[in-house]
Amino acid sequence: MSLPHAILTALLEKPSSGLELTRRFDRSIGYFWSATHQQIYRELGKLEKAGLIRALPADSPTRGQRKEYEVLPSGRAELERWVEGRDEPRDPRDPLLLRLRATGVVGVGDGLISELRRHRELHAARLAEYREFQQRDAARGHGTERDRVHGLVLQGGIDLELFWVNWLDKAIDGLDRPEPAEQACGPTT
Repeated sequence: MSLPHAILTALLEKPSSGLELTRRFDRSIGYFWSATHQQIYRELGKLEKAGLIRALPADSPTRGQRKEYEVLPSGRAELERWVEGRDEPRDPRDPLLLRLRATGVVGVGDGLISELRRHRELHAARLAEYREFQQRDAARGHGTERDRVHGLVLQGGIDLELFWVNWLDKAIDGLDRPEPAEQACGPTT
């Protein structure tokens, strides 16, 4: 149930149209909670139907005009309720981890190692991007509660990317070496 709450958060930060929301998901929120454009528009309809958001009145109603949405008091109350709630930690469900485990059964091929390297490059690029955000935000130095909370989320992203880069370095190093001859042929009797 987190996508509706991600949308409520984004709309409380700034009333937006569906298109603006999808762009914001692509630029910021999407770094830690992704959603397709269709999912966002579908959720906007559900949130509006549930009375949690409303479309702002347009200056001049025209067919096909973009709707801009704002959060209603009931939507803010729902978000506050959700923030105070509890969730169990989720286990990571990354296909790369499953693929790696499968190599124990079918063997390590060159394709897996190149895929690990590709993932490492992607995580290193994301880490560099997060660090740029951190430098930009530090230069602004607002120090509001919102800034501090956003900084904590960003630091969490940095820490996760550091984990992946370091872990992938170890995985590549551990798998890219030739198997010892004794183990490759099986146990000797």
